[in-house]
Amino acid sequence: MLSTPISTIPKIRDALRATFRSGLARPYSLARMAQNERELICDALHKDLGKPKTEAVKSAEQLPEWAKTEYPDVPDWQKSWKPTLYKAPRGTVLIISPWNYPMILSFQPLIGAIAAGCTAALKPSELVPTFSQLLAEIVPKYLDPNAYQVVNGAVPEISKLLELQWDHIFYTGNGKVARIIASAAAKHLTPLTLELGGKSPVIIDSTYDIDIAAKRILWGKCNNAGQICVAPDYVLVQRDKQDELVKAFQKHYKAFFPEGALDSPLFGSIVSDSHHKRLTSLLSRTKGEIVLQGRADAARRRLEPSIVKNVADGDSLLEEELFGPILPIVPVDSLKQAIDFVNSRSHPLVLYAFSDNDSVKQQLVSETQSGGIVFNDTFQQLSVNELPFAGVGESGYGYQVMKHTYDTFTQLRSSIDMPKEAEPHLASRYPPHSEEAVKVLTAAVYMPIQPNRL
Repeated sequence: MLSTPISTIPKIRDALRATFRSGLARPYSLARMAQNERELICDALHKDLGKPKTEAVKSAEQLPEWAKTEYPDVPDWQKSWKPTLYKAPRGTVLIISPWNYPMILSFQPLIGAIAAGCTAALKPSELVPTFSQLLAEIVPKYLDPNAYQVVNGAVPEISKLLELQWDHIFYTGNGKVARIIASAAAKHLTPLTLELGGKSPVIIDSTYDIDIAAKRILWGKCNNAGQICVAPDYVLVQRDKQDELVKAFQKHYKAFFPEGALDSPLFGSIVSDSHHKRLTSLLSRTKGEIVLQGRADAARRRLEPSIVKNVADGDSLLEEELFGPILPIVPVDSLKQAIDFVNSRSHPLVLYAFSDNDSVKQQLVSETQSGGIVFNDTFQQLSVNELPFAGVGESGYGYQVMKHTYDTFTQLRSSIDMPKEAEPHLASRYPPHSEEAVKVLTAAVYMPIQPNRL
């Protein structure tokens, strides 16, 4: 991967801003690029992450409806003012994308920014150098380089980007880096979207079908070798159901990967040597009982799923977001204990719960906080494009996915157009005020003056 020369980064930002102010930014489609370069993109993802081709990116069609000017329904006496909501682009934006799903998490915000009419700099992760270099080569073939640029590099390059003023910053990654970005953005009062992840728990109601819960949880954990922000991070289950759950995990792992996942083309690699060492270190320090021991191959950055039972508060596996194929099981004695366990930690990006009991579901909705709450499955919520994807608290803020991403890069610009014919109805607002006008104006401190009150 060739890094972008640091000295050119301010010039790139200035050129993007000039293009935006010229009004030349237009919605370009990324679908053609994704289609034409599909094989190159798949090969790059495989080299960086060992991703199977079934996980390659989907392209999203832009909906012209998103950009339509809106005319709010207002009382009859205000209709002649033509109240209007224009969809205005925020301006020149910076998108910082992660390594775990680099194609989707680069292009999803970029599509939204383009559709909104913004110009954008895209900074892909240096941890996927093959893919990031490919982006730098193919994006100029399809998108106007005066409006959209890829900036490659690591800490020095991102530091230079953050010194500059942007009209919006969209970051997907971890909380540690997010704090640095938020601090830099605050100097310019730049609005942010932060999608940060966190330790997403799974709560299993003791009356739920343990076998199907295990199958669905394991499937969600195996996606991208657990390296995704919505991966189930740990499981809370009734103590007397723990062994049944373990047996179900073992059964379904054998069904998913009869020869194990170490050499399976359907299972991804760990992104870097440092992440591989971090995960194996966490696993070596656990005080829990390893009931499914995943094999490791450091040279190829491969790590099979591991299941650990009887994990207690304070264990190494509960220190940080795992972001890998390790699944701790925390036994509890009641639903309340499970809820208290979740609430004693930072708000997760998603809370998974397996229950057929409506009162249990409502209790979880009412008594917990998370970016999303998903019942009786894992990971699949990402396929529902009509639902916004967002965190809360430590798991981030701001919304994305399809129209919600477009809305993120769009300012709702309010407008009225007061007709000259309305002047007789506005007479009482002008000084000097008669006694009657004062009464009317005083009564209308917290509401607009209405013609029938004049």
